[in-house]
Amino acid sequence: MSKKIQITETVLRDAHQSLIATRMPIEDMLPILDKLDKVGFYSLECWGGATFDSCIRFLDEDPWERLRIIRKNCPNTRLQMLFRGQNMLGYRHYADDVLEYFVQRSVANGIDVIRIFDALNDIKNLETAIKAAKAAKKENKNVEAQVAISYTTGEVFTTQYYVDYAKRIEEAGADSICIKDMAALLTPYYTAELVGAIKKAVSIPVQLHTHYTSGLASMCLLKGIEAGCDRIDTAMSPLANGTSHAPTESMVAALQGTEYDTGLDLIKLSEIRDYFMTLREKYIKSGLLDTKMLATDAKALIYQVPGGMLSNLLKQLKDAGKEDKLTEVLEEVPRVRKDAGYPPLVTPTSQIVGTQAAFNIILGERYKMCNDQFKNLVAGKYGTTPVPIDPEFRKRIIGDTEPVTCRPADLLEPELDKLREKIPEWIEQEEDVLTYAQFPEVAPVFFKKRRDKKIGINPSADIKNKVHPV
Repeated sequence: MSKKIQITETVLRDAHQSLIATRMPIEDMLPILDKLDKVGFYSLECWGGATFDSCIRFLDEDPWERLRIIRKNCPNTRLQMLFRGQNMLGYRHYADDVLEYFVQRSVANGIDVIRIFDALNDIKNLETAIKAAKAAKKENKNVEAQVAISYTTGEVFTTQYYVDYAKRIEEAGADSICIKDMAALLTPYYTAELVGAIKKAVSIPVQLHTHYTSGLASMCLLKGIEAGCDRIDTAMSPLANGTSHAPTESMVAALQGTEYDTGLDLIKLSEIRDYFMTLREKYIKSGLLDTKMLATDAKALIYQVPGGMLSNLLKQLKDAGKEDKLTEVLEEVPRVRKDAGYPPLVTPTSQIVGTQAAFNIILGERYKMCNDQFKNLVAGKYGTTPVPIDPEFRKRIIGDTEPVTCRPADLLEPELDKLREKIPEWIEQEEDVLTYAQFPEVAPVFFKKRRDKKIGINPSADIKNKVHPV
């Protein structure tokens, strides 16, 4: 029987997040939205991840208004977002009332598919988000709670580990599963083994997400499809490859005429490609897109660490004048990871483990200094690690502090009303309290710029001395 493969197009989110630090403004998206909507993609990933942060920090855009604009111009295609479980789009755990409201408002503004993941693959940190997404089906029957498995490597991360996790995800109520290989660590034949095993274990659809960093993405997608994968993530070719994804047109062409034919029109895709080529050229010319980001780099496969983690380590060592210690630090990473309960190396745990490994080598003594993030990880404040942490090691790092064994968010009081009380002067729409919750330091600056623009205050005005340039 033929099996039509469905495609999630990432050019409006992960593709430009991976290549140009999420700097594509809405005005660059607007001219092509209508054509993207008419292709027949399963979904358009366009929100979540770092887009929220980038909108208010760098682009002076209201991320909620961006979502509404995309929804208006793409009425026929599911819109998808990336959601960090109990962290939402920020960098800490939030109380359930904030999370539930965020999901409700995301759906109300146009989101259909919510891809939820946790850095530790701790199912406890996903349950509230799954329930909130399921509850949102009352407003929009198309809402899909998709849970992503943070794929990583290491002695504990066996096929059985992932199969067991996939079963727990299905039991928690997820509508679909995504194997999320953010660091491009998957290889083609292992992809076939992993996808095949998960497909046998669960009855819900399985989607495959991998990056092109190591040059293997297209092969991994193809082997995954042959093993039973239902959907794949791709990016329009001008913003594909390198640290981005496999090219959409190439995968559509590869499957054309086979039992996996996507049914997508290459002529329509080529018209969209032409538009994004103009953006690619503009971004390269401005320096926003560094062509080095488009190159294949197999270091991820050698060191088994994400590319972003590798560059972060190198910067830390450069700042300390210890560039020659990179190999020693990379060798220390798996030892630190083992001590800390084998956390997957994804944001934020990759930065936490990498920084600790760098401290250990630079200072010449293991765990002589630990920052608060590493202490919190060992203390269980991010959730339960894949392997229990040795009690003696934990005591060495956090002393007599009582470790967190429950769901970390259970320790948080409801906070939505308190957050709203902090910014009465800035609230112009209900969603503003959620923007503030995610980024309490950046949001007020954005709100002020938004207000000043609306009432015509020149950004160079001297408010203190009441001097307004004409």
